[in-house]
Amino acid sequence: MTGATAENGQRGDSHGVAPHVDTHSVDVVVIGAGQAGLSAGYHLRRTGFAPGSGFVILDADHGPGGAWQHRWPTLVFDRVHGFSDLPGLPFPPAEPQRPASEQVSAYFAAYEKAFDLPVRRPVRVRAVRSRPDGRLDVHTDNGTWTARALINATGTWTRPFWPHYPGRSTFRGRQLHTADYRGPAEFADRRVVVVGGGTSAVQLLGEVSTVAAATSWVTRRPPEFRDEEFGPELGRAAVARVDEAVRAGRPPGSVVGVTGLPVTPEVRRLRERGVLDRLPMFDRITPDGVAWTDGRFVPADVILWCTGFRAAIDHLAPLGLRAPGGGITMDGTRVVADARVHLVGYGPSASTIGANRAGRAAVNEIRAWLAPAAALH
Repeated sequence: MTGATAENGQRGDSHGVAPHVDTHSVDVVVIGAGQAGLSAGYHLRRTGFAPGSGFVILDADHGPGGAWQHRWPTLVFDRVHGFSDLPGLPFPPAEPQRPASEQVSAYFAAYEKAFDLPVRRPVRVRAVRSRPDGRLDVHTDNGTWTARALINATGTWTRPFWPHYPGRSTFRGRQLHTADYRGPAEFADRRVVVVGGGTSAVQLLGEVSTVAAATSWVTRRPPEFRDEEFGPELGRAAVARVDEAVRAGRPPGSVVGVTGLPVTPEVRRLRERGVLDRLPMFDRITPDGVAWTDGRFVPADVILWCTGFRAAIDHLAPLGLRAPGGGITMDGTRVVADARVHLVGYGPSASTIGANRAGRAAVNEIRAWLAPAAALH
């Protein structure tokens, strides 16, 4: 993930507060210091871009960790659905019952230090605009950066998706999103409706059901559980389907829509307890619960929206990158409408292993694209 950010062009402590800056010029600006952004930074440095003057990584968070630092504390490492090493530095032996947020954040911090990556934080990118000379202006809350190319690696965590349903504003209880979840304790003795058909919904439903007075699971479509192991063939099918969407300019879809939900031992236990007895999507929200047009009503004190996230790319709006289909037409990591801009951790590369590959691919394309101009100097 990480939100947009920036700092000065001189090497400094990546964990410190960014000093005041005005305008700085680099070859490449990377926005976001999550898995994809750090991978891009590694390959930029490895292929000859100088830290600070050749490239900079701008990050909105106050510390390393990308979106991982914001995950709920009860998400321990042995419940993570796979994590890939960043290039050049293996992930240390994991502690299965320690929060994933702590372990991944520590790893990212060590990675930034090991490769002396010029991460500048906290600085938030407000907008990216074209300049008359063909470069890009990256406007931040701490000055402006100009760049010849841009690698956007802002992920999705800062853009939780809240679907609209009639009556939502009338609900007298609490509504929160996956991004707000901090653990099950706060749901003790509450009647909770969990909305969403993804893996996070199942995980949070399982946790909340141990303390809540009652839980109800609501999804738009019947969930598809997958008994077979998630292997390379299924992974390739998921990536190909999302890749097809972004090449056609459509918004990238959910990977779960392709792969289904894995039937883990935990899922089997939840089934036995009746926690996964799913209800179809309600039609409206009332002050005291959720209701269907057939007369069904479920009282609720809390609605937990596990409804996913959208790409955090609003700062790119001035570039006019969106296609008529609502997405951004892509060729690999490159935006078809603007060869200066690459999106990593977006669409088919929105996974830890995909983000690594996308970082390398984006840097290779940018080097090739900038080479003719460099030869003129």
